Formats: sequence, C-alpha cells, structure tokens
Amino acid sequence: MLLVGGAVAVVLVALAVWLLLPSGPPPLTQADVDRAVQQGIEQAREVERSTPPAATAAFEAIAPSLVTVTAQFPGVAPADGGLGTGVVINGDGSVLTALHVVQGAAQVQVAFADGTSAGARVVAAQPADDVAVLAVDRLPEVVVPAVMAGPPAIGETVFAVGNPLGLTSSLTAGVVSGSGRAITSEHGVAIDGLIQFDAAVNPGSSGGPLLNSAGQVVGIVTALANPAHQDFFVGIGFAVPIETAGGAAGGPQQ
Repeated sequence: MLLVGGAVAVVLVALAVWLLLPSGPPPLTQADVDRAVQQGIEQAREVERSTPPAATAAFEAIAPSLVTVTAQFPGVAPADGGLGTGVVINGDGSVLTALHVVQGAAQVQVAFADGTSAGARVVAAQPADDVAVLAVDRLPEVVVPAVMAGPPAIGETVFAVGNPLGLTSSLTAGVVSGSGRAITSEHGVAIDGLIQFDAAVNPGSSGGPLLNSAGQVVGIVTALANPAHQDFFVGIGFAVPIETAGGAAGGPQQ
C-alpha cells in the first residue's frame, strides 16, 4: 500500500511539473519583429554593397579589350585625322572596328588599354556592314579578347563604350529600341539588320562595342541618326550585330 501511494505521489509531482512548464516558444513581441526586419534590411544592404552595378561590371569586363583607333588621311592635317574605337576579338590581337573609321587612311594607329601603341592595317572588310578587321604590328604583353554574345532583346539594357569626342573609354547606358533596322549612313552606305539603341554615341564612338549587362559584345557601333545632319547624338544609335560583324574576322556570319 505504501508503494502504491508513493507511485501516485510521484505521478502527481510529475504532472504538476509538466503543467508548470511552458507549452511552446514565447509569443513574438513587436520588438522581436522590428529586430528581425532590421536584420533583413542590413543583410540586403550588405549584399547590395558587395555587388557592383551592372554598368560597372560591364565596363570592367570590356576594359582590357578596348582599343583606340586613329587614322591619318592623305592631304589632311594630323590634328584633323579620324578617331574611332575598336575591340580585340581573338587571341592573335585582331581588332574589330567600323570600316568608315579607317577606310582610305594612309596610316592607322591603335592604342591598347595598357598603353601599347602600334601601327595597324586593314586585313578584312565587309563594306555592306561597315565593319573592318585590323591586324596590329605590335601587341601588348597580355592580349585579352572580348567575349561575344547573341542578339539582345528589345528593351534589354545595353552599354556603348568608346571615345566620343575624344573622351577615351567612355561608357553610356540605354536600352535596345529596335532590331533589324535599315539606314543609309552619313557616308552613303546602306546598311540593314542593325540594332537600334538609345545609349549616347558621338563621333569617336564608331567601331566601339555595344555590351550587354555581362560585358559581352552584342554589336559594333556604326552610326548615329540625326535628322539635322549634325555630328551629335539625338537619341538614336545603331550597331551591327556581332554575329554579322564576326563574319569579317572569319567567324560565322548572320
């Protein structure tokens, strides 16, 4: 009888202890919610700080492949020579640029991103697309070809990089406004299949790369549209799709 009574007493004590224990986690307070929200905001800000803007990433990707192209024409003073942009497209240092930048030039010079400067000559051209390939007399120690990509979609963010008005390695941003456009350039060349975009370009931008957000080349800048027939940008630029321009360098043509 004492054993049974003791067992009952133990059960009663255990039951009392169980009833006194909390049944689950304590309810959240407003302070807990505010603390969690603040932690989430701080984590998001830290991720944002550690991730560069798309424009910065695109420029950093293309910068080692950029080339400044200058052309000297017969009977023209050196100060009045042509200025354009180019991009290294393969490991042998070939440079893709706009044909009108170098067409008819007596001398062509290129300057690489590391400061290496050398003479160059046109070794291939596609006049119908205003595209030329330059072979360079002396290459930098490290040749960094650009990465190519497929055609951008209408509305996609793009970046034009070049030397507008002599301002070297300038980046401008915009979107693809249209595709398959046909124009007659200021040099009288009818070109079709072009990418239309609204990133600012000006004289000196020709031959430069049009980039997607990953810094991959989607086109080669060829012209700007200006109904006033002036050499400044009014909101419409054009680029030859890189799959078309690549045909001049022996790549697959569109």
